[in-house]
Amino acid sequence: MSQASALQPGSGPVTAATYLPSTPDHVLWGRLPCAADAPVLSVDPGTEVTFDTISHEGILEDQGRDPRAFFGSHGAAEVLDDAVALAAADEATHPRTFGVDGPHVVSRPVEVRGARVGDLLAMTVLETLPRVPYGVISNRHAKGALPGEYPLAGDVFSAFATVDDEGRGRLPLVPGGERQVSFDLAPFLGIMGVAVAGDQRPHSVPPGPHGGNIDIRLLTVGSTLYLPVQVDGAMAYVGDPHFAQGDGEVALTAMEASLRATVRLDIVPREEALTRFGELVGPLAETAEHLVPTGMDEDLDTAVQNCVRAAIALLQARFGMDPSLAYAYLSAATDFDISQVVDVVKGVHARIRKSDFAEVTGADR
Repeated sequence: MSQASALQPGSGPVTAATYLPSTPDHVLWGRLPCAADAPVLSVDPGTEVTFDTISHEGILEDQGRDPRAFFGSHGAAEVLDDAVALAAADEATHPRTFGVDGPHVVSRPVEVRGARVGDLLAMTVLETLPRVPYGVISNRHAKGALPGEYPLAGDVFSAFATVDDEGRGRLPLVPGGERQVSFDLAPFLGIMGVAVAGDQRPHSVPPGPHGGNIDIRLLTVGSTLYLPVQVDGAMAYVGDPHFAQGDGEVALTAMEASLRATVRLDIVPREEALTRFGELVGPLAETAEHLVPTGMDEDLDTAVQNCVRAAIALLQARFGMDPSLAYAYLSAATDFDISQVVDVVKGVHARIRKSDFAEVTGADR
């Protein structure tokens, strides 16, 4: 295992002038922000914010809620101080019921001045730095794509994965074995979102129109997530850091590991948003190569249908494409991928190649 120094709170490179650590007073655990939550920061549109994030894997109750002991048992040389502090936090400061509330650690909300309901918040990922050279992949509580079949024994199976000196993930073929499989890493934030209206914090697991736990692995450096603003100020937050994930995330979690992520927060005013994207009812991602509409529902078939509808509406708004021809194009040229099947509300995303529309007027908008 690589023994690179951990990025403890406030140590190491911090890219943005605005920095939000993940110490206990700066995070929520198991719930997402709502309109009743006060912002921890207030920034102008276009501001870059460096967020420290903490993975929930290694701090949960079914892993002992003692990250020094958990990670130390796997030979980790350093454990994050903020993870230790959060695991030790009392019920008064972080009320949470294991098995009822969600597992995820998310930042307290950041107000983006001038954002109004009906606008879009654009969250562009500029940098993702690993804070530790290891992560955890878990299957627990009869969840995942094969509930009732896995875990094979007990309530939780947590696989400890490492990062080698070449920056690849490594996992043993058998528990404790020396032979290992290696795989590419592509760090991203599984949770990016805006606060919901009202005074009830949403559960951190199911994604929705607010974003949240969308687990779209395409949201790596250089990508942007657009979210319909639901409360004035947008109240943006991030969390659920990953080092790697396959589409589907079938076991329940992927390679979960803490990141230091720098994100730029911009506003797309409503009229501009309608011209560029149409009337968005949920998250839309954009990468250098693709427009990525999404669809969500507890039923995977319905999630696919919602994604197809969102893709047709996007092609109509952005390129003036006839809906029947858009439907035909999507069938001929667009991949529809399963984002995840393990977060109660299942997710599907489409990858529409922007280069296919290079000859269309306005295709470079």
